[in-house]
Amino acid sequence: MNHDFQRNIMKKIFLMICMISSFRTFSQPSKHVVLISIDGFRPDFYREDKWATPTLHKMAQEGISADAVRGVFPSVTYPSHTTIITGAKPIKHGIYYNSPFMPQGSDGIWYWESNLIKVPTIWDASEKAGLITASVYWPVSVGAKIDYNIPEIWSLDKSVDRISPQRGLSTPTGFFEEIEMNATGKLDAEKLNSDFSSADENGSRMVSYIIKKYKPNLLTFHIFSVDHAQHGEGRDGEHVRLALAGADHAVNNILEAIEQAGIKDSTTVIVTGDHGFADIHSSLSPNVWLVQNNLMSKKGSVIEWKAQFQTSGAAAFLMLKDSKDTKTIDRVRSILKALPASQQKLFRVVERKELDLIGSDPNAVLALAPIEGISMSSSLSGEVLKSAKGGTHGFYPDFQHIHTGFLAVGAGIGKGILPMMGLEDIAPLVAKLLGLDFKAPDGILYPGMLTK
Repeated sequence: MNHDFQRNIMKKIFLMICMISSFRTFSQPSKHVVLISIDGFRPDFYREDKWATPTLHKMAQEGISADAVRGVFPSVTYPSHTTIITGAKPIKHGIYYNSPFMPQGSDGIWYWESNLIKVPTIWDASEKAGLITASVYWPVSVGAKIDYNIPEIWSLDKSVDRISPQRGLSTPTGFFEEIEMNATGKLDAEKLNSDFSSADENGSRMVSYIIKKYKPNLLTFHIFSVDHAQHGEGRDGEHVRLALAGADHAVNNILEAIEQAGIKDSTTVIVTGDHGFADIHSSLSPNVWLVQNNLMSKKGSVIEWKAQFQTSGAAAFLMLKDSKDTKTIDRVRSILKALPASQQKLFRVVERKELDLIGSDPNAVLALAPIEGISMSSSLSGEVLKSAKGGTHGFYPDFQHIHTGFLAVGAGIGKGILPMMGLEDIAPLVAKLLGLDFKAPDGILYPGMLTK
């Protein structure tokens, strides 16, 4: 007997036993949850008619929608997605940035592996409950306890195409080839290039096939081209509109697959995001201040440092070589206070106490949160303030444009509008819908989102 087939049969039997023994059918509003993230998702995408998003608008009309979803700090992709599936803020789940801090400069490695997550995920809880899980391109999912998984990862070797690592690390063995044979055709880097909507289209075909073939109880899917377009053009532009229309179409493909699979009445679909977007016009290089004050220097390829700023999207986080070096901390604060008012007005200093409250990297002494329009640069030389264009995120999540969105329709979901919720509040909702034994460290379930 095929090993994967046998494993699925055993899991289904286990699930039936659990349901019978604990009467889960009375407390489990949904049998299937499809959790979709649109990278760079904004509430105006389903609130304003100017966007070609009929699917998202329909979801907002028929289910629960949020005017704003407050993210994490920094408001970047990997910490945000990890908060979505854990209900925890970065200080607890351990994914602080997209890439770990490296004193000699980033080598291109991101937080790809799920074993870096320090708290349980809703994937873990689903696995423990005997549910069938699936995921396509979700960040920090390499090696996760997911039955059918195509993780987001790429090679640092430029001679290796982008698809090969995904193909090799997908589970079970041969699953990527199964997808190509039955859903997408042969894939290459061009067909999954975030410059084009075909990447999201192919992702939705993968998801649609998985839904119809395996009917997972929990499926997570990351749509990424909208983010790429906004980085290039800002909050609006031809490429942004095309990418968003493509993302909307991808969501519709999945809704159709759910109906075709015969599980529409028992499925909940959630569409959310990781962050919003802000247009930028200038970049600020705080490490230049440290170089000017002999706290950093670069000789050849080697960086000598006592303090340096780790930039992440728009924000910058101060790291110390010696965490007990209070003299250097005091010097950095003095440098910041001595800046001309014309530069000080471009950011605010977020001290450790506030970083604890919002749940940011515990290794950072303080952070610089720029005003909207300004983005931090990691540059060590040149002018402190330079021109910039396009859009970015990473800002402190306390203003409208950086907030992301939330939509939910289907089994167990009521109808209405939430003025505000947090990214950490999504995992408790998923857990409740599936009847999971799951404690979100920071999130809370809003009972009003559910049908009575």
